[in-house]
Amino acid sequence: MNAASDHSRHEPYRGRFAPSPTGPLHFGSLVAAVGSYLEARQRGGQWLVRIEDIDTPRVIPGAADDILRTLELLGMQWDETVIVQSQRGDAYRLALERLRERGVLYPCACTRREIADSALHGIEGFVYPGVCRDGLPAGRAPRATRVRTTGIQVSFKDAIQGTITQNLEHDIGDFVVWRADGLIAYQLAVIVDDAGQGITDIVRGADLLDSTPRQIYLQQLLGLPAPRYAHLPVAVNERGEKLSKQTLARAIDTQHPAFEIVRALRFLEQTVAEELASAGLREVWRWAVAHWDRSRISARRTIRVAA
Repeated sequence: MNAASDHSRHEPYRGRFAPSPTGPLHFGSLVAAVGSYLEARQRGGQWLVRIEDIDTPRVIPGAADDILRTLELLGMQWDETVIVQSQRGDAYRLALERLRERGVLYPCACTRREIADSALHGIEGFVYPGVCRDGLPAGRAPRATRVRTTGIQVSFKDAIQGTITQNLEHDIGDFVVWRADGLIAYQLAVIVDDAGQGITDIVRGADLLDSTPRQIYLQQLLGLPAPRYAHLPVAVNERGEKLSKQTLARAIDTQHPAFEIVRALRFLEQTVAEELASAGLREVWRWAVAHWDRSRISARRTIRVAA
């Protein structure tokens, strides 16, 4: 199953930045914001912002507003109204029903511990062993809902990381689209939102590269258009851990926005003149839009940065 873009060359570019409000904007998220912003602006396209707060247990009150304020202070203005996932439940439930009508979903009674005890490691956690694929075990109640991946192989061309091929059944297994805690799974929510916003191009961190084949599979099941993908290297600390709230990544310094943007540009391997480090924010953005060159970015999944 090869993923080919449905977008013509003449269709207006629509990109997006979709942070999760689990804390303040940090450098790792800034890299994704800058990459997606510059790609959209250089192509004369639109840049949208979406708050991905579907994983409600991880949401920090006030974090979404803080992220939006930080983007504004960094000189990054978005187009159109900010979409918030927690307000999109009806769209997700409709997509789930369409999948159910196609006969690709089934209920699963397995707990995480049970899966860990009987499953093999895949490229991203445990591969679901298919215990409930042919029906729930006697006396067990359904917990989550999974989508069948029998014999499915997905291949797509990433603009930075190259050709990615994944055998979903072997590498991932039947994956969850409706969680045991009653929440929609990220893999389904994100493709529904991208289609709903008419996103043509997705520039984001390579930590989501292994998720992309699942998203493409769901797009194809639902008959949704396939965006083009470009996965940027992810900023990691000296221990190789992705910068995040959990790894105590510091918040972006909004008192020195030009410095932070230049730092992100250098991380993305752009050839930044030394004098730009002391320039004003507007000058930095003018230079960045004019000189942005995605082809300079290495096909690496991670790059280490100093704390």
